[in-house]
Amino acid sequence: MTMPFYVSPEQLMKDRADYARKGIARGRSVVVLGYEGGIAFVAENPSRALHKVSEIYDRVAFAAVGKYNEFENLRVAGVRYADLRGYSYDRVDVTARGLANAYAQTLGTVFTQESKPYEVEIAVAEVGAAAAEDQIYRLTYDGSVADEQGFVAMGGASEHISEGLKDRWHAGMTLADVLTLAVELLAQDAGGGPARTLTSAQLEVAVLDRERPRRTFRRISGPLLDRLLSSDDPTTGVPREDEPAAARDGAPAQGQRDGHVPTADPEGPIQPGPAQQ
Repeated sequence: MTMPFYVSPEQLMKDRADYARKGIARGRSVVVLGYEGGIAFVAENPSRALHKVSEIYDRVAFAAVGKYNEFENLRVAGVRYADLRGYSYDRVDVTARGLANAYAQTLGTVFTQESKPYEVEIAVAEVGAAAAEDQIYRLTYDGSVADEQGFVAMGGASEHISEGLKDRWHAGMTLADVLTLAVELLAQDAGGGPARTLTSAQLEVAVLDRERPRRTFRRISGPLLDRLLSSDDPTTGVPREDEPAAARDGAPAQGQRDGHVPTADPEGPIQPGPAQQ
């Protein structure tokens, strides 16, 4: 005769939370922080294909740490939610708060009903017309939602990075300043060891640029990222879209010989839609 195995609900929830936290702590950190022209995302991610930061909709973006397959499923679900809501109602009805609430319900349901919780922590950000209207939401593995002011750090060294941001971040910083600060904190050893050197090839950087007319998401890489992180270069922000490609990326502009300067962003992702899911 087998005896029934009983675990109290409190112990079960504690075990699930410990399991999820350990999985998240193994991941490299991500920092989301505001600057004078929008919201910046900085992640330590040497992969050029498996992104931790992605566009969701016109003015909304997503960042995550943890198990890639799990937060990628959440990202795809978020794109579908945004596309459906924007098509059914209006594009302005797609907001970070609505997306965060939808993610919270999914994460909460998985945490309480499934045998294994998601080992993920995500941030949803929306850039407003002014810095005071920017929104950053942090969601944990159990569906808890926090409305963050100015910045948020996630991943293994999040506590150490958050302490540094509290001491050194302030409103009105330039993009170059916030990127330099984020990279410096990501490179530090939370255990007190020597700091590492992170190059642009080891970073995934993107911004929600409030000056862009509709799709505000843009990835920052290559020569532009090097210039923003260089203390010897005067570049402090993302060049305007009407500037030649040579000014933006340090390369000859396509079509420059016939006087035409393309306005499409070569670094931005394709607009997500049903055909790209």
